[in-house]
Amino acid sequence: MNPRHESTAMATPEFDPAQFLAVAGVGRKLVQVKAGQALFTQGDDANCVFYIQKGRFKITVISNAGKEATITLVGAGEFVGEESIISIPGQRLATATAITSCLVMKIQRLDMIRSLREESQLSDMFTALLLRRSMRTQADLVDHLFNSSEKRLARILLLMAEFGKPDDQETLIPQITQETLAEMIGTTRSRVSFFMNRFRKMGFIDYDGRITVHKTLLNVILHE
Repeated sequence: MNPRHESTAMATPEFDPAQFLAVAGVGRKLVQVKAGQALFTQGDDANCVFYIQKGRFKITVISNAGKEATITLVGAGEFVGEESIISIPGQRLATATAITSCLVMKIQRLDMIRSLREESQLSDMFTALLLRRSMRTQADLVDHLFNSSEKRLARILLLMAEFGKPDDQETLIPQITQETLAEMIGTTRSRVSFFMNRFRKMGFIDYDGRITVHKTLLNVILHE
């Protein structure tokens, strides 16, 4: 055999982040999570990180007084539980509960740390996703500080519908309660109900148990 051909045949396959996050292997396994089931709970040991392949989770925190608040939603193509890779392992800072049926890749803490150190493509992807999450968190803060509750509701519905894709005219979003929406925008369930009815009358959404969001809902955010 030609030595050059032999060397090529024995070469290590190039690392593929997409395959790493999609196919189970050493330190990684696929986990199905039913709607309403907790992926992890505040106070649990932070011993692994999850990559969401399908579905959506709400992230909630509980105060010392027992009050629960929904702080954000995460969906397909995002990591959750990333606090597990800090230098000193600790506890979960929040609870992740499935809103829909979900499929996630569970990656053990040490295997994730090793892969991030050894594979620059995975590290770049992970960093980019965390930066995007940080930017969204800052936008959420600005939204709470300066926008009305009506605009905050319109924004969260548009985010859930993942608008911004070319030619998207309407999207059916995952089931979510008015109580959860109220927690996320910092208002009452009755105010959410009032705004949802207004959006429906104006043709911005269809709402009959499930919510269909139309692109015209952007008018609430773009106009005073």
